[in-house]
Amino acid sequence: MTSPAERALRGRAARKQVGRASHGRWTAAADRPDPVGVLERQAADRVAELLPIRYGRMAASPFAFLRGAAAVMAADLAARPNTGLTVQLCGDAHLLNFGLFASPERALLFDLNDFDETLPGPFEWDVKRLAASTAVAARENGHGDDLAWRAALAAARSYRLSIRHLAEQGELAVWYERVDTAEVLALIRGTKLRGRVAASLQRARRRTSLQALAKLTETRDGGRHIIHDPPLLELLEEPEMQTVGRIFGEYRSTLHEERRLLLDRYRFVEAARKVVGVGSVGTRCFIVLLTGRDDQDPLFLQIKEACRSVLEDHLPADTHGHHGHRVVAGQRLLQAASDIFLGWTTGPAGRTFYGRQLRDMKGSAVVETMTPDLLRRYAELCGTALARGHARSGDRIAIAGYLGNADTFDRAIADFALHYADRTARDHALLTAAIADGAVTATHGI
Repeated sequence: MTSPAERALRGRAARKQVGRASHGRWTAAADRPDPVGVLERQAADRVAELLPIRYGRMAASPFAFLRGAAAVMAADLAARPNTGLTVQLCGDAHLLNFGLFASPERALLFDLNDFDETLPGPFEWDVKRLAASTAVAARENGHGDDLAWRAALAAARSYRLSIRHLAEQGELAVWYERVDTAEVLALIRGTKLRGRVAASLQRARRRTSLQALAKLTETRDGGRHIIHDPPLLELLEEPEMQTVGRIFGEYRSTLHEERRLLLDRYRFVEAARKVVGVGSVGTRCFIVLLTGRDDQDPLFLQIKEACRSVLEDHLPADTHGHHGHRVVAGQRLLQAASDIFLGWTTGPAGRTFYGRQLRDMKGSAVVETMTPDLLRRYAELCGTALARGHARSGDRIAIAGYLGNADTFDRAIADFALHYADRTARDHALLTAAIADGAVTATHGI
């Protein structure tokens, strides 16, 4: 077995391949593909009538564009040399793909919460996407470039310090590491700021299947049924309902035995198609309503299409042979604790899906209202959570050896973040111009 000293040496040796300061010297490749063309190719196999919603949401702002343009950024990152220090990447580690959720023990945790693009790859790709999203969000909030740079720096510094801390810990200690929100709240200074964060935690605790029952259903024909609110939420016709029922049955078989027993105590009521997210719009996504003891004991599951990761054009293909399984395996590896109903399934035409609870005390940050101080603290928290996931899945000692004690990497990543924020603003303008010219159809405000 390789010693810790040898692993750290391997990390330091990677600096010869990609110097830490070099991460900040970013310019777009001369043969960079047209970003709108990248989005159009990615959308080729999606539900066509939903694509205008996707483009409308992405056109809302540069930050919204960045959220939906993981494929564009993946190509940009792949055009430059990488460290070769591999982890399980989230693949889309922007600010809003972190959030709150309940562990099986009902503790409220903060962690990564989106794994559609997960794939093994160089650790710095996730760090760069996080930092870039931080800079774009800061600019959008009117904070100015200096504060945007400082917020991105905070994300990178937090990542580096967390990795270096975890490199000193034993294997089980790293595996059980988690970001408990009760501990986070205790660290926040300032009554006003602590109050805002505490309110966010309380909202997350209320986001359960019972709350979803009141929001997403109505009383009809003597029972609770999912509301019909097209195009965002559409009830399925009977043939489609039967198809989702069959998908649901295969999904059940991938759960752990004791969780299959629990799921069997619920009754399938009905399913609907739901539009979710920004970049995901157009993928096939269903919500399934089940009831347990009675109609006031609901369980909402989400069955979402798992498409090919945007990273697969640039990295070795996944070994699971099923994109739903890829997503589930990546989530279980990266998250400190995962949904008890996490599983995968195959649908018509060989389409792959994964399933999880729709709401289980889930919550996300409202980035657009953050002050500079709150955004910086939030970026630090995201950097800590990302480092924890990478430490579980990659060689944390080698990565810590690469990063080192100095802030060289942190400052370079902050520089990169501002360069990429500039690029994102231009890409967003290209999309809005394509919409104005009629080359792309967009529906706004949905």
